[in-house]
Amino acid sequence: VQLVESGGGLVQPGGSLTLSCVASGIIFSGWQMGWYRQAPGKQRELVATVTSMGSKYYGESVKGRCAISRDNAQNTVWLQMTNLEPEDTAVYYCNAWKLVSNDYWGQGTQVTVSS
Repeated sequence: VQLVESGGGLVQPGGSLTLSCVASGIIFSGWQMGWYRQAPGKQRELVATVTSMGSKYYGESVKGRCAISRDNAQNTVWLQMTNLEPEDTAVYYCNAWKLVSNDYWGQGTQVTVSS
């Protein structure tokens, strides 16, 4: 199983960024996909998830500023982030989760919000 993230980088406060995660080795449509992030010295926290049925959930710290979406035909999940703040600086990880199965993580992509 591989989850490959892309789209991270340096962005100014108030800017936008879209992260992508392409999955392989799983039947993508049957998995809940999610984005998590970890800032230096902090625990990993949930950003957003989208179930196999398309239900979405957002962490409180990003609610209203992020949108998660998936395309099962492309085995891809995206995270659109707007109005970024310095506090959003972190490594963002893609996650694939399924009940009674292994949990899979990508290698992470760095997002830095700074002027």
